This record gives sequence, structure tokens and C-alpha cells, in this order.
Amino acid sequence: MTDTILIEDTINFVKKTLEGAEGGHDWFHIQRVFNNSLLIAAEEKVQLLVVSLGALLHDIADAKFYDGDETVGPKMATEFLKSKKVDQNIIDHVVQIINNISFKSSLDSKTKSFNSLELQVVQDADRLDAIGAIGIARAFNYGGFKNRELHNPEIPPKLNMTKEEYKKSNAPTINHFYEKLLLLKDKMNTITGQQLAKKRHQYMLDFLSEFDKEWNGFQ
Repeated sequence: MTDTILIEDTINFVKKTLEGAEGGHDWFHIQRVFNNSLLIAAEEKVQLLVVSLGALLHDIADAKFYDGDETVGPKMATEFLKSKKVDQNIIDHVVQIINNISFKSSLDSKTKSFNSLELQVVQDADRLDAIGAIGIARAFNYGGFKNRELHNPEIPPKLNMTKEEYKKSNAPTINHFYEKLLLLKDKMNTITGQQLAKKRHQYMLDFLSEFDKEWNGFQ
């Protein structure tokens, strides 16, 4: 099987699996991360097949939609790639990307560290989709999906959370900007990722400034 056919088959698998998914974690999210991964990878010396498969499969079963079970996604990805007779080394690398890509994983000091340039590329692409205009839309879409408050001045953002605290948080959506989204610019791995993140970060700052003015009735 050629790499091109494998990618096409993976795209079809992901589209079918994510039918009806929450709007911030659907096929279109995967597509944006895939496209940004290719954009960033063009400036890096990486295994493009690993980057492509990692981007396409990174959210095949996000743990937050499976009662926090972080084993579902890696298992689904492994079974699919084995069914396509993908080399085991590539499967292992893709699974490591899935296991280590999330923001919450970076909060757990007990997590065994894994790093590769391929992971860094896909992680940057995923983080880019969490900030800027798309990031704002995704944050409020998920907040609505979970019936969370838009904002509550009496509930301040909680910084320096542990992984478990982050997973259990039901804080208002605005808090999510301070607890995660505004932190991502300085966590980008690649030069391209860093450059792309600057504009999106500023867009969020401008949005939050305007939100605060309107919330408090200032003109």
C-alpha cells in the first residue's frame, strides 16, 4: 500500500468515526490540524508519514468524550493501522504522539517523557487550532456542549492545576483562556509554530479586552 492510499484510507476512517462529534473535535478540527501539520512540517526534517498519521488520528477518541479513558484513542488507532499492515515502528510512533500531544499531559510530572520532532510538529498544529478565532469558537462551543457558564467573576481562573484538577474542572469558559489558551503561545515547539501563534494569541487578548468591557457595561 502506498503512503498516498494509506492517508486516503485514514481520512475516510476518521471522517466516519467522527460523524456527529462535538463541533470542536470533529473532522474539520482534524482537517485543520492535518493541514497545519503539513505547513509546519515543510520547514522541518521529519517523517512526513508519521506526522500525517499522527495528525489524522490524534483525536480519534478524545478521552473527555469517553469518561476520561485515555486508552481508547491509542487502541483505536493501533487497530486501524494494524489492519492496514503499517510497520510497527510507525504505529508505535503515532501512538506516542496520541499519548503525549495534549495540554493536560504536560501538567503531569509523572508522565513518562517522550519527544520527537514529529510529535512537536503535530502538537504545534493542534495548539494552533486551540487559539485565535477558531480557538475562541471552539472554547465556547465546548462550553455550551457542557452547559458551562460563559463567565462568572466570582470564580477566578485556577492557575498551575494538576492534570487531574484540569480534567475535572467545570469552570466558566472565560477561565479556560487563562488556564490554558493564553499559555499555548509560549509552549510552541517549532519556529513556524511560534510565528503562527503570535497573531492568534493577540487576537485572543483583543477579544478578552472587548469581552471585559462589554461584560461590565463600558463603552
